[in-house]
Amino acid sequence: MGYASLRACVADLERAGHLVRIEREIDAHLEAAEVHRRVYQAGGPAVLFERVKGCGFPMVSNLFGTLERTRFLFRDTLKAVRHLVELKIDAAAFWKNPLRYRDMPRALWHLRPKLVSGGPVLANQTTIDQLPHLQCWPRDGGAFITLPQVYTEDADRPGWRHSNLGMYRVQLSGNQYQPNKQVGLHYQIHRGIGVHHAAAIRRGMPFRVAIYVGGPPAMALAAVMPLPEGLPELAFAGALGGRRVRLVTHTDSLPVAADADFCITGTVDPNLQLPEGPFGDHLGYYSLAHDFPVLNVEKVYHRDGAIWPFTVVGRPPQEDTQFGAIIHEITGPIIPTVIPGLHAVHAVDAAGVHPLLLAIGSERYVPYAPKRKPQELLTCANAILGQGQLSLAKYLLIVAREDNPELAIHDIPAFLRHLLERVDWRTDLHFQTSTTIDTLDYSGTGLNEGSKVVIAAAGPPRRVLPTSLPDRLTLPDGFSEPRVCLPGIVAVQGPEYASEGEAAVERFSHAFQPNDPINMYPVIVLVDDSEFASRTLNNWLWVTFTRSNPAADVYGIGSFTRQKHWGCEGSLVIDARIKPHHAPPLVEDPEVSRRVDALGSPGGPLYRII
Repeated sequence: MGYASLRACVADLERAGHLVRIEREIDAHLEAAEVHRRVYQAGGPAVLFERVKGCGFPMVSNLFGTLERTRFLFRDTLKAVRHLVELKIDAAAFWKNPLRYRDMPRALWHLRPKLVSGGPVLANQTTIDQLPHLQCWPRDGGAFITLPQVYTEDADRPGWRHSNLGMYRVQLSGNQYQPNKQVGLHYQIHRGIGVHHAAAIRRGMPFRVAIYVGGPPAMALAAVMPLPEGLPELAFAGALGGRRVRLVTHTDSLPVAADADFCITGTVDPNLQLPEGPFGDHLGYYSLAHDFPVLNVEKVYHRDGAIWPFTVVGRPPQEDTQFGAIIHEITGPIIPTVIPGLHAVHAVDAAGVHPLLLAIGSERYVPYAPKRKPQELLTCANAILGQGQLSLAKYLLIVAREDNPELAIHDIPAFLRHLLERVDWRTDLHFQTSTTIDTLDYSGTGLNEGSKVVIAAAGPPRRVLPTSLPDRLTLPDGFSEPRVCLPGIVAVQGPEYASEGEAAVERFSHAFQPNDPINMYPVIVLVDDSEFASRTLNNWLWVTFTRSNPAADVYGIGSFTRQKHWGCEGSLVIDARIKPHHAPPLVEDPEVSRRVDALGSPGGPLYRII
């Protein structure tokens, strides 16, 4: 039941036809990442890179590349984990159907880590420069670990019970780091490691960190799980992996995961921060170089036959999309128990996850009113924006389940149609200005700084959404190529931001009156390339929500401010053009792309895969 090691997982995937080996030498600098991206986009298998240029360790990627394969990895335990979630929601359910939960005793036993005196990971020691130095994008600041499991403990309450296992970016080389002595730690706001770091500083204690790489795949998934307070990731990894997590506790640092493939231990210097990045990130742009904590490396361990797992981060969808899918399967039922009146939440992967959040809530405050309007929905929305990583959302779109009980949260076109048929731009926009957004989002006013808007819609439809352009649509000078992206949504190509700045979108909005035909379209998005933005749903989502900051970039035809509430009589206008302060988008290296093309040609190891 479950895998004792990453090598056991790789062998099982190969037996089941879920893995391909590449015996040719592959460069960890750009080439391995390009292979991974191609295989992932093709829905292909996991990839074992047997020979890595200049490195003695093999690499493996795309382990979680499809939802089918992710379920396969945890096929023996997913049912039990779902039962744990059910009992977390309603413990009394056990007594109603005890046979349903007969797998609980074993799952509960696996929650508790097993403390051991030694383990395979301690078999060898090496140095940072001997590890695979994966660089995924041309402008990355150096080599990064992309599937790390970063373990820390709370200085106020030491021990595994109050530990945090998170997936935070680790930079191995480049910038100003002293080779083999320092690595960079990047973590976003609202992360558990930040609480532990603050506690160590407050107590004047060394902040110790252990970075695990590899090991049973349950460890990697546990590191990205949004778990409730009081449930350590190590416990969840035990339940999901079907075996207790083994921890070596006799080392001079934090506990070491005995079955990891690699472990880096060290201490964060409280008085030192160095530039970390750039790094091609999950919004589809580079996160730029900023000062972040530095880990002073003490030991680098690895087991015999160690394998280095990695993933590639970039414009979604990528492999981490499957993390989100399996997390939703496991934890989705618990959402209504956290926020009363909330039925479903969807962080839209194609929009970069945090920029766009969809939600379905209840609207029951005035059930006898002749027309429903957003009231309870706003209570739900405020609660959502107070929940951990959900608080980083920029655009929160929420609708009432009572208006369509069959509406599916993951059917994005249907959700948007439902909302736009009902929304009233005069009353249903609610802004938060000068607040926090995702560290990786450069559409705001500074690092971690930006704004939010809640769009809440309830009641009967108020409009029919057009699906085509009228015969004659006159646009102001400099604006052209209008294209329908979705029912009621039009992309219009505008002048480059550098030529006219925000004055262009103001000029566009003031060129129309609320009764002009263009207002048939409740949403108009100004873009640099309307053909690209309208080509696919994913393109529109990515352009619109990663390139706009609500308070700065949302305009409207016939706009007004009344009692400090902003609204508009006509269409909502979103300026999604690229601005000078935005981070550059991710672009592959052409020469590397040509080399990878050859791997997919007849006779190549990826023939008929990519």
